Amino acid sequence: FRIMAGKVKWVTDIEKSVLINNFEKRGWIQVTENEDWNFYWMSVQTIRNVFSVETGYRLSDDQIVNHFPNHYELTRKDLMVKNIKRYRKELEKEGSPLAEKDENGKYIYLDFVPVTFMLPADYNLFVEEFRKNPSSTWIMKPCGKAQGKGIFLINKLSQIKKWSRDSKTSSFVSQSSKEAYVISLYINNPLLIGGKKFDLRLYVLVSTYRPLRCYMYKLGFCRFCTVKYTPSTSELDNMFVHLTNVAIQKHGDDYNHIHGGKWTVSNLRLYLESTRGKEVTNKLFDEIHWIIVQSLKAVAPVMNNDKHCFECYGYDIIIDDKLKPWLIEVNASPSLTSSTANDRILKYNLINDTLNIAVPNGEIPDCKWNKSPPKEVLGNYEVLYDEEMAQSDGPDRDLRSRSGQSTAVKGNRARDSGKPVLTTWK
Repeated sequence: FRIMAGKVKWVTDIEKSVLINNFEKRGWIQVTENEDWNFYWMSVQTIRNVFSVETGYRLSDDQIVNHFPNHYELTRKDLMVKNIKRYRKELEKEGSPLAEKDENGKYIYLDFVPVTFMLPADYNLFVEEFRKNPSSTWIMKPCGKAQGKGIFLINKLSQIKKWSRDSKTSSFVSQSSKEAYVISLYINNPLLIGGKKFDLRLYVLVSTYRPLRCYMYKLGFCRFCTVKYTPSTSELDNMFVHLTNVAIQKHGDDYNHIHGGKWTVSNLRLYLESTRGKEVTNKLFDEIHWIIVQSLKAVAPVMNNDKHCFECYGYDIIIDDKLKPWLIEVNASPSLTSSTANDRILKYNLINDTLNIAVPNGEIPDCKWNKSPPKEVLGNYEVLYDEEMAQSDGPDRDLRSRSGQSTAVKGNRARDSGKPVLTTWK
């Protein structure tokens, strides 16, 4: 029996053992020490081959794969920003109240990604923006890399050394035509805990894009830097201050191998409730959910919604000191490598719960089945957004549900009934 096909190198033996244990438990496969077996957890490269026109490979009804064919529309840094910008413009054209702006021209509900430009294409636009606030700090990231590779911070135009102006055309060209970068306004006022910067890694499962149905995993975590944060320009090159990626922080002198510099989301919520209050904390997590749903809606029209596919995304969110969340990036293959004992338990449960939704009750998959599993198989997942349910509740539901706001009184939480407002992702 094959649920997935293709070949991929395992990052660690832990990932392999976790998946094998999950599948043996369901009775799908029996694996002996020397036996070659027919289940593979696909990499993003393998997905391209499977859905490539050249290969002519076709999945059968009992084969399901763990990526959408063009997942990169959300998970490539430049394409994510491009799709979100397009989504905003389309909503503006439609006259949607979701695209409303304030007196300064900023989106009220859709301002959740930092100001971002693509390089080299948008170099002139970036320079224009940079000169409006020459003391600002920007972060440069290669579009197609992960784990903090190739990232650096700048606060002067002269620091962008990888590119130069073409003297003949006076246009901005890259020395390497292969690699594109995004440059984003750096969030230089992050919320600090113990003086250290952190971000959130949250897991979101999408079972179908049309209609959009997604699930939020309750057991996400915070990733902390090992060195205390400072906005000082003298520390711009110190990645232990600025980048939360475990791949970077684990090389720091102060890295703790027991807790791995991680907090559970529930611990963060507890901390915020005790220091900022419950209402403010609930509003923050409402806004995080809103960001995730809107980012998925932004790519839904362009996503190849193949019936054989599901996907577990790793969302990276940063919270600033005003408790405003920002979407930094979305990962197509969030790390399943465990750096601590708690990490191993979390990721084991993540895989287990993901597979229970992708293939409920351990039955042989059928790509034509109704992708709305019963509540009892959700495990630590909860329904974040169900488009069919949202449409049945009326066209203004999205606006009503924005951070629990009422459409009648913008900016105020609904207090009329004393009951929580039904949100768009429930």
